[in-house]
Parts: sequence; C-alpha cells; structure tokens
Amino acid sequence: MKQALLIIDMQNGFLNPESPLCIRDARGTVPACAAVIAGCRRAETPVVFINRAYRVDGSDVEHTRRRVWEEGGKPLTPGSTGPLSVENPAEFGREPGDYEIIKPRYSAFFQTPLDLLLRRLGVDTVVLTGTTTPNCIRTTCYDAISLDYQVVVVEDCCSSNTKEIQQANLLDMKNVGAKICSSPEFLASLM
Repeated sequence: MKQALLIIDMQNGFLNPESPLCIRDARGTVPACAAVIAGCRRAETPVVFINRAYRVDGSDVEHTRRRVWEEGGKPLTPGSTGPLSVENPAEFGREPGDYEIIKPRYSAFFQTPLDLLLRRLGVDTVVLTGTTTPNCIRTTCYDAISLDYQVVVVEDCCSSNTKEIQQANLLDMKNVGAKICSSPEFLASLM
C-alpha cells in the first residue's frame, strides 16, 4: 500500500470568521492537520495541497456561491492575503517536496491532474483531510472510490458547520467503503 495525504481547502478564506466562506469548525482542525502533515513528511508519504482559487472576475465561482462571494469581498482570489486569502495556515509549513493542485469545483479529482499525479507516484490509497466534510471531502471520497483508490478519512482533520452534518457524512463515507480514523490512529499506522 502506498498512500498520499490530501489537504483539501485548508485556506484562510475557509478558516477565518472574517470570510463569508468560513466553515465554523475548520480552524479547530488545524493542529491535528499539522500533526498529520508532519507525520506524513517523516514517513515520506506524498503531501498534496488541494486548494481553491477564484479568478478575480469571478467567472469560475460556483453559481450557488457567487452572490456570497461577490458581497463578501471576493475571497480566495489569487495573490490575496489575510483572512480572505488563498494561503494555507502557517502551521502547515509548506515544503519544496509538497505538491499543490488548484481545483475548480468541490472534488479534488474534477478537472484536475490529481489522478495522473497519484498514478505516477504509485499511490493506491488517499488520506483525506480538510474542509468541508459534506462537500469537498465527500465528493473527493466518492470520486477516489470510483477511480479504485482506497480511502482513509481522518475524522478530526475534517470539518463541517455542525456536528450532526459531520457525523452523518462520516457515516455515509464509512458505509460506502472509506476507512474512518482519528489522527492519533492514523499517525500510529505510519510507524
């Protein structure tokens, strides 16, 4: 088994309350995500940041999000800094060996080179972390399973706007075949 860690949408524009796109519980997962990232780097597991960035003119913003995006200061535009920015938390400490993919929609696989990258790296298992569980994590999970990858979801490294939404989506992913574990369980498996 060869794994790759995917860190999905852990960007200031989704983490900070000042952003209209903030996911309520996302910021609280940063320490666990940082520990998992560090553990994967020590284990030489590929680390892939899957980020979202919108064009300044908004031509690629999802129609369901466009109004909030426009009225909320146009978060996640290239070159942005501060609470609305595309930047990942400093705690993640981006390194030269990390990969980055910009995705145009919820799934990390949809119209991105992720599948090609993973196959070139010999990866057969994706480890999902990030936000939001019902949208980007779940759609990536289902696409990964459709592409015959094994899927691990690190539950305390994912977030939703409510605990009920979080638990329902984790259960659905478990029922479709994903392995759900905590960050301590995942880190122990790397040793």
